[in-house]
Amino acid sequence: MITTVSTHHFVKQLTRGILTLSLLAAASSLSWATEEVSPEALTPDADRIKAHLHFLADDLLEGRETGSRGHEIASLYIATELAKYGLTPAGTDAQAQGMSAYMQRVEFRHATLVQESPKMAIIGPEGSQTLDYPKQFIMGPDLISTESNVEAKLIFVGYGITAPLLEHDDYAGLDVDGKIVVALSGKPQHFPSEEGAHFASGSQKQRYAAQNGAVGMITIVTPQSEKVRPYQNSLNYLHTPAMRWLKENGEPANVQKSLIGSAYLPMDSAELLFEGAQRSLDDIYTELESDGSPAGFDLPYTVALSRESEHKTITSPNVAAILEGSDPELKNEYVVYSAHSDHIGFAKTVKKDKINNGAMDNASGTSVMLETARLFSQMDTKPKRSILFVAVTGEEKGLLGADYYARNPTVPKGSMVANVNLDMPILTYEFADVIAFGANHSDMQASVDDAAQKVGIELSPDPWPEQALFTRSDHYSFVKQGVPAVFLVPGLKASDPDVDGSEVFGHFISTHYHKPSDDLNQDFNWQAATKFTAVNVQIGLTLANQAERTRWNEGDFFGDTFAPE
Repeated sequence: MITTVSTHHFVKQLTRGILTLSLLAAASSLSWATEEVSPEALTPDADRIKAHLHFLADDLLEGRETGSRGHEIASLYIATELAKYGLTPAGTDAQAQGMSAYMQRVEFRHATLVQESPKMAIIGPEGSQTLDYPKQFIMGPDLISTESNVEAKLIFVGYGITAPLLEHDDYAGLDVDGKIVVALSGKPQHFPSEEGAHFASGSQKQRYAAQNGAVGMITIVTPQSEKVRPYQNSLNYLHTPAMRWLKENGEPANVQKSLIGSAYLPMDSAELLFEGAQRSLDDIYTELESDGSPAGFDLPYTVALSRESEHKTITSPNVAAILEGSDPELKNEYVVYSAHSDHIGFAKTVKKDKINNGAMDNASGTSVMLETARLFSQMDTKPKRSILFVAVTGEEKGLLGADYYARNPTVPKGSMVANVNLDMPILTYEFADVIAFGANHSDMQASVDDAAQKVGIELSPDPWPEQALFTRSDHYSFVKQGVPAVFLVPGLKASDPDVDGSEVFGHFISTHYHKPSDDLNQDFNWQAATKFTAVNVQIGLTLANQAERTRWNEGDFFGDTFAPE
């Protein structure tokens, strides 16, 4: 039984099995491998996609949690498939023996909050008031220290955003040095959706606070955020760990060390911080209704925050491989395909099925990427630019594996010219269009449109611009390093007029997303899988063979922010 075998022994035995199957498959495929194959003749194989997906979403892998044995098995399988196609290893040590040559090992700080430890007290002229956790406030774990305590004066900072390109600075004229800032959740309504999502992210707001000298941060609910994500729903995530990848000095990346304390408050608790202040919280909420941006001011209280956290270090791999380009010069540039191989492991449920298999999220995207890699490997004349395939870990923990790879690429920095990200394609109906989130920011729009037409479908605009999906998957880690990117998914138009793609998508989100029912029992449409793969191949061919490298549109916010000339 698996439970009686050590992880090392189990993975070693599995490696031998997979390698044996790979060699047999390679031997049986010599007939086509030696033939000349034109790009136009390449046809995705539904059975191969199905086989990948069935393996990656099997119960054996136990939901592919980052750092788990199940994800290690998935990564080993992906590396073995890429090796089978003859792709060059692009791991941290590409000269290593075996499948480790394809691995980029990432170390993570894994932090959990000791649930009995959070304390928050509001201290004013008339005494101290202690709030109840988690009814009146919640905290996350501290990624820096196992014990943290801070007591400081409060200052309200509006949304807590500094956005020069949008002519907005909530910190202008405020002295927050040594204080705990109190910030509204979200962003001003007039901010553009995608740009606003960037500025309003938790990590960005923490950075603004730290840059201005704050020692802590309290985020408060707004009426709008309460409608979208009620505070009560946040209680479902009290036991969720926090993770960050570790830098060479052992410190977690993307963490503001100077912010010692943090908390998140519902509206009734937030009102306590504004009692006796120059403005009431109700006045501020009223201003928000007319798209106002409330100016900051000092609050008449001091707050004490404390918590205890438990830390451990875990490792998990990205998997990377290269198909070398055919042009002597352009082969030094890379078109990157990315797909996350991790999922969320076991569900906390009393039901018998506890495994979050992640069939659609993202065994489907990973399987499509593997078939795309195989098709490129078949080409007698390879694309001019090289193609880099990266299966990243830690997406479900905050896009961590992609962030690590984009900041620590195993190819020369600056050589990645475009990224095509595959995350959770819904493959249950035959679609008649595709959506490429972010295509409008660069000349990739024309490339994707051309690729879609070659497959006989169309490119549709983002149907949910208010959700800013361009900032919410692994491609955004590449964007932040200046690489133009698209997040490609099947569109909402179905080939069958009796099928409503938006209803299908909505049903998946409400019924299966991040639930054990995202498994192999769903009604997969394998023709949709092959069509989606064909589009991806054509996009890669276009990007790899075009004369000029992909470029941001002139004056685009993301290009100007992350890839200034």
